[in-house]
Amino acid sequence: MEIQTIRTTLEKSLERFKIRREIKILIGIFLAGLAVFLLGGDSRAFFAWWLALWTLGCAFMPLTDILFAGFKDRGWLFSKVLGVAFSGYAAWVLVTLGILPFTSMTCIVVTILCVLANVALAVWLDKKGRNVLVADAGDLIFWEEVIFYLAFLLWTYVAGFHPQAHGVEKFMDYGFMEAMMRSTTLPAADMWYSPEKMNYYYGGQYYAVFLTRLTGTQVSSTYHLMRTMVAGMAFALPFSLVRQIAADRFGRAKRLLPACSGLLAGTAVSLSGNMHYVIYAKILPLFDSSREDYWFPNSTRYIGHDPDTMDRTIHEFPSYSFILGDLHAHVVNVFFVLTVLGLLYAWIKRGRYPDKKAFFQWPLLACGIFLGIFQWTNTWDLAIYYVVACGVCLFGNLARFQEWKKGLRSSVIQWVQMLVLGVVIALPFTMQFDSGMAQGVRLAKNHSAFYQFCVLWAFPVVMVLAYLIKLAAERGRCRPLKWLARTKRPDIFAAVLSLCALGLILIPELVYVRDIYEETSARSNTMFKLTYQAFILFGICLGFISIRFLAARTRKWIRAIGVLGVLGVLVTAGYTVTSIGQWSGQVWKIQDYKGLNATAYLEDQYPEDAPAIRWLMANVKGNPVVLEANGDSYTDHCRVSAMTGLPTVLGWKVHEWLWRNDLEAVEARAAQVQTIYTSADEAQVRGLLKEYDVSYIFIGKMERESFPSMDEDFLRSLGKVVFDDEATIIQVDREGRGS
Repeated sequence: MEIQTIRTTLEKSLERFKIRREIKILIGIFLAGLAVFLLGGDSRAFFAWWLALWTLGCAFMPLTDILFAGFKDRGWLFSKVLGVAFSGYAAWVLVTLGILPFTSMTCIVVTILCVLANVALAVWLDKKGRNVLVADAGDLIFWEEVIFYLAFLLWTYVAGFHPQAHGVEKFMDYGFMEAMMRSTTLPAADMWYSPEKMNYYYGGQYYAVFLTRLTGTQVSSTYHLMRTMVAGMAFALPFSLVRQIAADRFGRAKRLLPACSGLLAGTAVSLSGNMHYVIYAKILPLFDSSREDYWFPNSTRYIGHDPDTMDRTIHEFPSYSFILGDLHAHVVNVFFVLTVLGLLYAWIKRGRYPDKKAFFQWPLLACGIFLGIFQWTNTWDLAIYYVVACGVCLFGNLARFQEWKKGLRSSVIQWVQMLVLGVVIALPFTMQFDSGMAQGVRLAKNHSAFYQFCVLWAFPVVMVLAYLIKLAAERGRCRPLKWLARTKRPDIFAAVLSLCALGLILIPELVYVRDIYEETSARSNTMFKLTYQAFILFGICLGFISIRFLAARTRKWIRAIGVLGVLGVLVTAGYTVTSIGQWSGQVWKIQDYKGLNATAYLEDQYPEDAPAIRWLMANVKGNPVVLEANGDSYTDHCRVSAMTGLPTVLGWKVHEWLWRNDLEAVEARAAQVQTIYTSADEAQVRGLLKEYDVSYIFIGKMERESFPSMDEDFLRSLGKVVFDDEATIIQVDREGRGS
């Protein structure tokens, strides 16, 4: 009888499993169909990227299982990032050192070798009796994948309503990708300063090209897929991390709260704006009709812009970046920095370890690798997250050992270890990089108006300060070590992130890093890079703190703060809805979807030049130099080099001045470009063409506007006309025989 009961129970359990599995299959079919319905022909590239990420995630689970052993899902979503980061880094090192060419085959072979290394690791773990498969977390992993897939898909769909790689700094980002696609060596040629190499932290665009080569897709689509993938990760990774933090804090009794915390954190990091949007777009227009002209970039250009002063600053955040569509270093690095935060929490939640094993903490070793990668993807994040990592190590070790001596000793060991590892990892980049952009640190002469500072930061600052005060009060008066012993690891981690976020928004009020914009925008770049990461850290904390307060069983005012925290995140998330409407239009009208082709705008924007640019794309291989008119940054100049990736003598002048910190050389090149287009001295012109190894001269709308005295017949005599319509392309005769 007992055997029959057991059998019946097992059969019912299996039947329930089959139903769940069937439901999951139906959900998968629906999601696949949704992608085809929304994206049409672009769904093929989308599926190629999603499948590549899914495959890398599966393949890197053995390594991820070690690093995220304390997570219920064993770090499933983070495994995708590890797969991209480590495989891409391995290929980059081999190419940079001249061992392998930068080709699709190199990317594929190196990735396969990394996968095989993980297979070997899985076999070793299996012999140790450790199962990498996480069957007990199957449902969690499934829903995490659904969350990422939906976020990735919806951002990709929105991108298709404003796909043109045109405006703001898209020329730079897109040009970097095309230049690397043309190159078999790294760093690739600087498309705006031939024959020099790129002198910028180009790692973010490199990873986009790495995935492009790996999946066999085209830059015209993957320019968008990279940023929408990062946007999807910016929701899914905070969900995974904060769900785990909340689960560790609340225990099994409150199963719904961790999921709510995770969803709120994903919203805060990737969808929310700041309170400027709420006040200036929603509240003030109710009382003043002149305030109805809100434009979504206003929330990122407020201090120094409204009212206008000589202290113009930038205070962007992820949702603005995702909507605008630039593929900048700080944007691509978002999913890497979130992975570092995940690794730090995976480390701090581990149990006590012998002091002598401080060197061999695998999550911290992985953090050291990422810090090295940051120097090449977004150098500012190296300093920021090294400090965050040091803070987590210090508080984590003091909580573990309950001794100042052991805690400090272990922390110092780990600080040095991460720094040295980061320096070594970055060497192939730093040995070729001229870091002349930064010119030292100075005390800030200008400061934000208090009311403006409050508009931007009062909401998260009040929330984290209330949390820190409550945390201190919960443990009563006691010595620091005893306080740490009584405090749970999730709270220690959240407290460290809160303190770091507060520090990041205060630093630009005290000091700034000097650069070429010092005269009118001294604090701009410093505030931009530091507060961008502060926004991410605040978002992680808000997801946890708000639900923690809301679930409190103590005073009502604490729960009230939790309610305000949730409402604050949800209200500021309206920024994304408003901004998408302003930038992308009526995205609910699927018939208005334009597609992901970032170059499709050429025929509308440059009807005279588009056929010639298309000819270069189709017929010119390698990296021959194409001369075109240079111009100021953020203008339509240099559209040829940006769209084709072909190098030119000089591109956007201010950008090259920033990257090389040599205005005299940039101005000299500008004068020489003008000489080539306007001089009638054949010997002088041919000498300059030879000096810069120019293969093609492009004559189009911008050239005619920039150089009205240009003698086109003379330029035609310098070589063979290979394209002649409204725009003209002349292939330079290097032997001086003319046409």
